[in-house]
Amino acid sequence: MILIRGKCGITKGASLYLISMATADLLVILFGIILNALASTYFPLSFLLQPAVCSVNAALAYAAIDCSVWLTITFTFDRFVVICCHNLKARYCSARTAAAVVSTVCLVNILRNIPFYFKYQPHDTLDGVPWGCNTRPEFFTLSGWLAFFWIHQLLNPLIPYLLILLFNALTIRHIVFANRARRGLRSPSNRDQRGDAEMVNRRKSIILLFVVSGSFILLWMPKISVFLLMEITNNHFYPSYDHPVMIADISGTVLFYLSSCTNTALYALTQSKFREELKRALKYPFTLIRESLPAFQQKTQVDLQLPSGTSL
Repeated sequence: MILIRGKCGITKGASLYLISMATADLLVILFGIILNALASTYFPLSFLLQPAVCSVNAALAYAAIDCSVWLTITFTFDRFVVICCHNLKARYCSARTAAAVVSTVCLVNILRNIPFYFKYQPHDTLDGVPWGCNTRPEFFTLSGWLAFFWIHQLLNPLIPYLLILLFNALTIRHIVFANRARRGLRSPSNRDQRGDAEMVNRRKSIILLFVVSGSFILLWMPKISVFLLMEITNNHFYPSYDHPVMIADISGTVLFYLSSCTNTALYALTQSKFREELKRALKYPFTLIRESLPAFQQKTQVDLQLPSGTSL
């Protein structure tokens, strides 16, 4: 909501990327956590556990996670172009291009996750009615499903892992070289970068890129490690939730859900104008109450005034 108001000093293209990332993150929370994980735990007999409904929720949750990750990649590439590719910047970094990129990323990720609807089979029957969702055993044995599974894992998170590292490494390398060149052009008596606003901004950009890359890598690492372990041992089913691999898998799921909700905040909160707008938004309800109290008190006093000559 703060970004939509357009008062954060961010370009329209960057705002569109951040708004779309925030929307995807919200959908991850809705489909991946509220309607999927929490519903099955706290509402085990609700309509959300009907096979068709939970299959749709699972497919939408996968699509939302993929959209969140790939929108982060596209925004990282946009920042790379802004900083490193000045010739391409004028043509690529525009609101029109951002809208086309966001639409394409979301459409492709929704379409490629449709097969997840057919991944599940009913877990059990309740009064003769199919209930719940379990992964089909053939998902890990049939060649078609195995190809789809590996393509999905490559597209998220293995390739995004490499791309975010590549773009951020190239961006940091460009900033470091630019700082050296700028420092070399300045006079020896004026090489203290603490007084150079441009170099201070570049240093902040490096810190931001390190934080974003580090959080993405660390939060996805447990899930990737469990995935590789399951593939190496060719064991995808474990007897109970107390098994160490299941505990690691569930913990990794929690962490990559968290990863889907951090990058937008990291990018946005580093902008001083965004922080100012955020503070103003948090204070607004209290400001509104404080400003409305005198008028309310005055109206109450007028309503309580009695006509002259009357008594209680």
